[in-house]
This record gives sequence, structure tokens and C-alpha cells, in this order.
Amino acid sequence: MTRIAAPLAAALEAKGYASLTAVQEAVIAPNVEGRDALVSAQTGSGKTVAFGLALAPEILNGSDRLLFADTPLALAIAPTRELALQVARELEWLYAEAGAVIATCVGGMDYRTEKRALDRGAHIVVGTPGRLRDHIERKSLDLSGLRAAVLDEADEMLDLGFRDDLEFILSAAPEDRRTLMFSATVPPAIAALAKDFQNDALRIQAGGESKQHVDIEYRAMSVVSRDKEHAIFNTLRFYEARTAIVFCKTRANVNHLLARMSNRGFQAVALSGELSQQERTHALQSLRDGRSKVCIATDVAARGIDLPGLDLVIHADLPSNSETLLHRSGRTGRAGAKGVSALIVPQAEFRKAQRLLQGAKVVAEWAAPPSAEDVQAKDDERIVTHPTLTADVGEEADLAGRLIEQFGAPSVAAAFIRLWREGRSAPEVLTDVSAPASGAAAPRARGEFGDSVWFKLTVGHTGRAEARWLLPKLCEAGGITKNEIGAIRIQQDQSYVQIASGSAGKFGDRMTVEAGIDMERMAGEPVLDRPERGARPPRPPREDRPARAPREDRGFRDDRPARAPREAREDRPVRPAREKAPYQPKPSRFVEDDAPRPARTEKPQSNWSPEDGRDVLPRDSVKPKDKKPRWNADERASKGEGDRPRSAGFKSFGGKPDGKPRAAGSKSHGGKPDFGPRAGGYKGADGKPARSGGFKSHGGAEARPSRAGAKPAPRNASDTSKRFTPPKKG
Repeated sequence: MTRIAAPLAAALEAKGYASLTAVQEAVIAPNVEGRDALVSAQTGSGKTVAFGLALAPEILNGSDRLLFADTPLALAIAPTRELALQVARELEWLYAEAGAVIATCVGGMDYRTEKRALDRGAHIVVGTPGRLRDHIERKSLDLSGLRAAVLDEADEMLDLGFRDDLEFILSAAPEDRRTLMFSATVPPAIAALAKDFQNDALRIQAGGESKQHVDIEYRAMSVVSRDKEHAIFNTLRFYEARTAIVFCKTRANVNHLLARMSNRGFQAVALSGELSQQERTHALQSLRDGRSKVCIATDVAARGIDLPGLDLVIHADLPSNSETLLHRSGRTGRAGAKGVSALIVPQAEFRKAQRLLQGAKVVAEWAAPPSAEDVQAKDDERIVTHPTLTADVGEEADLAGRLIEQFGAPSVAAAFIRLWREGRSAPEVLTDVSAPASGAAAPRARGEFGDSVWFKLTVGHTGRAEARWLLPKLCEAGGITKNEIGAIRIQQDQSYVQIASGSAGKFGDRMTVEAGIDMERMAGEPVLDRPERGARPPRPPREDRPARAPREDRGFRDDRPARAPREAREDRPVRPAREKAPYQPKPSRFVEDDAPRPARTEKPQSNWSPEDGRDVLPRDSVKPKDKKPRWNADERASKGEGDRPRSAGFKSFGGKPDGKPRAAGSKSHGGKPDFGPRAGGYKGADGKPARSGGFKSHGGAEARPSRAGAKPAPRNASDTSKRFTPPKKG
């Protein structure tokens, strides 16, 4: 570590680094210092520490202790939140001796907290592209003093559509900055991106891309579709890894598998994009602490996540491309440790799995998933080799002796076995798919069935037979799987089935599949009743049609006969006019015959009916009930009344007072008091009308006495006694 700054060398030594990895040695070489670089190395090779060492000349600038920084000196960009936080943790212990301040800017976190950290000053800023762009646009992040920038997992950022954000972020930094790009693979898109963002970049290939994941054992497990989840459970139970990751394609699959595993007693957590940043951080911390052993995640956890003791990666859903397969599998087998990457391959996705493995340039061992017997045997082996059985007996010796003396050694051992199995789910029974032996290429492809024997069944189209209906019946009758059944040919009255030679003996020469369906062995191949191609007579040749005139020659031509003049058309016979039938009125639907309906009589103005026999009252004698007689001037003149004077207090027909004198104390018809002259005098000094004792206007609150025989009592203004005298008795 002669070329490493003193503070960084002390941090590496305290962390237990005896030597550097290949990529770490490559980035601190003398010819790389100060230059842009495009670095590719397999996952788990220490790329985060590598670019931390590569940035030391720009960050430290020859000093061992950093001073206050107004603007950031280095910037690290990562595609996901988890990877950005992991990079920040790695750089914290690496630059702890130098006194570097590191700030994070990731989505899902409090923006104000990040802004305060930036305002206090940070030497290194680590973040995701979207949040970094937000801080730059809001003027809370100033990159004018930036000396170096690092793009970690650059290919993943391109896949996620961060190219525009990267261009915006780097355009806000000085052009003379140093740019480093790290990625596990370098596809053509990354090479083009390097030309846009870097100047004369140095290509560094550490460890070689041709030797991808030499510490990872790839296993491809062919399963029946209905046994997919059971194969995952048995694989987890068989390997019993300290930490395992199960990758799914969608968030819905993650939630479904998490519920199934929780029901079976697995200590599992979920990691997907729908969770908040706090929930995702807690899930990862639970795995690091050992409180959980299984992480069910989408591809959000496929990049850069480093978990201690992660020995198993299961691909519950196959990835979309070979690069994702490598990054998923790269979560295990890191820093020289060994790991297993298991692909759960349904039979319908066999060819896709082959393409993925070929594109990733890895060789997988095809095998069947662990069966229930395999898991049970592995458990028995772990019980026998459990370290607690070989440890020295300490203070538990007295209690152990008492247990043996009271229950006996066999009972104590059986109790230990039960306690061991109690906290683990029972292994699942899987369908035997006859997976190829170790080292074989893969299960057979379609059309390559091999040696077989044909059988004839006494059911066909007339019996509504179908291949999907016959297949499970044949498997159940012979105790075989569908892989041992080849072609099924259904005819009109019988069907033919191709059975592998090794399994044909299970059916014998003749057997009954079920009531009404017999199965008979054939000596050779069946002759299907299909017409041969040459049996149909050939069609007669089509007569040559006359050539059609070109488009420009169509239309009116001189050689066409002229139309007959209009007068010549008068010889045509004229169709006689159709005589219309006389109008026939439709019969009434209320009268059965065509007899004329009786004349309509006027409705009587009474409730008379023929049943009660009452006479009908004449119209003039009926008095309307809802109308009152209204007198007008003409009617009064006809009766000789003339314009008779109205009584005092009478109101006009329109509801307005006519201003004529009224009786004292009376009210107008509209309910408002009339302040004209009254018998009791005019208005008093307080503005209220004076009234005679015991009497109130017609619309007032006090009414005349209603009790029979009661008489109003005299009363003046100051008298507060009773208003009425009670009637005399007798």
C-alpha cells in the first residue's frame, strides 16, 4: 500500500485489508492518476473501495486532513437508493481518518434534512440522479468546485432512463473535472456514454469479463409449473443459508411469495419499489442483524447490495436479460466467498433459460429441485454434525444428568430432534420430472422423443376425447409423468398414444384406463386416416382473361355505339299504376263488433250512479265548493244596489287599504294595525294607539273571551287584575 494516502491506508488496515483486489490495484496505478477511466470488474470485487482510492488525489490534494469545504470536492452517483446509501457507508469508514464529511441525496428521504447537510458543508456527496438534479435546480447543491465524479453501475442507470439527468448533473460541473465510470459489464451503450461524458478515457478491465463469477455455482432446476413455489421452499430448506435472496419479476409476486413463506415459518422480509425508504432500510438492517434470513425482492436489489453471509440466490422468475442474471447472481460469491445461484425453470421457459445462460457465458448444472427425501436427509446430517453435540459439557452437566436419569437417553435425543424440526417447515413433495443427470445438456427438446411404443385407446372424437383430457388419465393409470408420453393422435372412434419404451411395460399388452376406455399395445406405428396429398385431383387451369385496357384509355371512346335518343325510349311499356285499396278503418279495440259507438253524454255534476237510483241534479243548482261569490259594480247595478258605502275597516279587493274611516280599534285586512282615528282616542305619547279597556284589534294577540257566560271586566291602564269575571254558577 505504498501508493495509498496515509489516512486511507490506516482505515484499510483497521478494516482488515491485508491486500488489495485486482480492480483496486488497477485504479491506483501511476498511469491512471488524473485521467478519466472506464472500469469493468465482476460484482463483489470491491469496486466501491476502488473508486474511493482513485478519488484520493482530488479529495485530499496531498494533505492528510481535510478542512471545511464550501462546495463538494467529489460526487458519486448510484442508480438505486440502497446502493447510494451503501456507497456512503463505505466512503465514511474509508475517509474517517481524513475527516471527510459525506452527505447523501437520495429519493424518499427528507429534502430539508439533506439541504441542511449541504449547507453545513460536505466534501463528498453521494446520491441518486433524480434527487441530485432536484438539489441543483433548487440551488441547494453547488458543483462549481467539483474536482471528480463517479458513475457507479452506469449500465443500470442507462436502463432506468437516467441519461438526461446525468447530462444535466455533469453539465453543472466544471469541464476539467475527472470522471470515472464503473460497471460490471460494458455494453455498446456504455461505451457511447463514456465518449460523451469523458475525455480520452482509459479502459480498465480488471479480472476479465470472460471469467464471470468463478466463485458462484449455477444450478438450473427444471420443475412443473404447479410445483414452482414448492421447489423454492425445498431449495431454501436444503441449503439452509444464513442469508438468501429470492428474486421475483413484479411487486405482486413479491407480496404473494412473502405471504406463502410467512405461513410456513420462514423469517422473510420484502424489498420492492412500493415500499418507503424507511421500510427498505429496516428490511436490509434486519438481514444484516440476522433477525431475518430470506429477502424476497425485485430487481431493485440486484445492483450493488452487499449482505453478509449471503450464500444463496434463487431466481423465482427468470430475468429479462443476461446482464440482469449476472447482477442478480453477483449478490453471492463476493470477496472470495462461495455461493449458489439457483434458477427455477418451468418446462415452458426452458429455451429462455438456455439463452440467458449462453448470453451470460456461464455453465449451469441441470438437475431436479431437492425432493422431500433430500431435504430430510440433509436435516439428519445437520443434526448429527451440530456443533452443540460436540461441545464440552459445562454447567449444564447436572441438568443433563437429571434428564437422562429421569427420561432416558433415547427420549432426550428424540426431544432434541423434535425441537430441531419444530422451527422449520416440512419439506414439500414434488412431481418427478425426470431431470437430466449431472452434466447433461438439458431436458429434451420438443420432437426428440426417442424409442417409444404406440398404444390404441377405444375412445375418439365421438367420445369427446381431447389430449388434455387423456394426459392426466394416462399418467395416473400407469404411474408415469407427462414427459414419458409423446404424441397423442385422436381419430374419429379411437386414439393413439406414444409411450416411452422404458415406461411401456407399466401398461402391459392390454389394460383398462377407466370404465369404457381400454388401452391396447400395438405392434408398430398406427396408420392414421388422413388423405394423402396426391389423392386430390388437380384443379383445371384457369382460362385466360382478356387483357384490361390501360387506365388512361378508359372512358368514352369513339368506337363505342352511341346511345339511343330519348324519344326512342317511348316505345317501352309503361307499368300501370297500382290501384290503392279503399281505406278500411281498423276496428276499435274497446268494441267487439263494428256497431257505432253511443253519443257521448256530459258528465253529471253529482255522485249519481244507476245503482243507487238518485236523480241527477241540474247543473245550475250545483254550487261550486271552492269558489266564493265576488261582487263587482255591474252586478250591484243590476240588483239596484249602486255604489253602496263600505263598512268601516273594509279592505279593497287588491288587499290594500282604501283609506276610508274604520271602526276604532279595528285592524286592516292585511293584519297590520290602522293608525286612523279610533273610539278610544288617538295615539298616546309613546307612539302606541290607545285602546278601550279589555278590547284589542281583530289581528291582536288578545282575543275576546270565549268562555260561555263570561263578561269582560272594566280595566284601565294601571289595573293589573283579572281581565274577565268568571260566570256565575246556577
